[in-house]
Amino acid sequence: MFCDEALDAVEAIAAGELTPEGRIAAHLATCPNCAGALASARRLEQMLQARPVFKAPAQFTPRTMAVVRRKRWRSEQFLDVGFNVALGLLALVIVGTIWMVLHRSGLVSVSNDAAGWVGASVVKLAHRAAPSVPLYAGATALVATALGIWWWAEKDAAL
Repeated sequence: MFCDEALDAVEAIAAGELTPEGRIAAHLATCPNCAGALASARRLEQMLQARPVFKAPAQFTPRTMAVVRRKRWRSEQFLDVGFNVALGLLALVIVGTIWMVLHRSGLVSVSNDAAGWVGASVVKLAHRAAPSVPLYAGATALVATALGIWWWAEKDAAL
């Protein structure tokens, strides 16, 4: 066994969390440097145990947790802004690429014709549906009124 392996266990042994067994115990018995490190760690542990333990202020934990939450929230906000900016730039690049492809390939004239046809179809549909709009509005108002009365009656019955 090497000294670095034994020295890794010295603090745990001094604190009583680990008992030296096998190779570690044999190394500590034969190596004066590691045995001295263990003795020093045990003295330090005894000094720390002898010191009085001070109580934290009454509001220490809530204040500390509030600071931690606030800092975490700020870092998350920064990350969110960065992510949103990256998505916006990506969308801008995609739209620019599509626009450039449409212009270079001559598909703009085809898309303009298609947009004109869709617009004319929507206008034609609106002219055909316009006479029925008051009927549908009245029916919607009637159903909304019935639901409102039903809700009001159920609320009064529950009391």
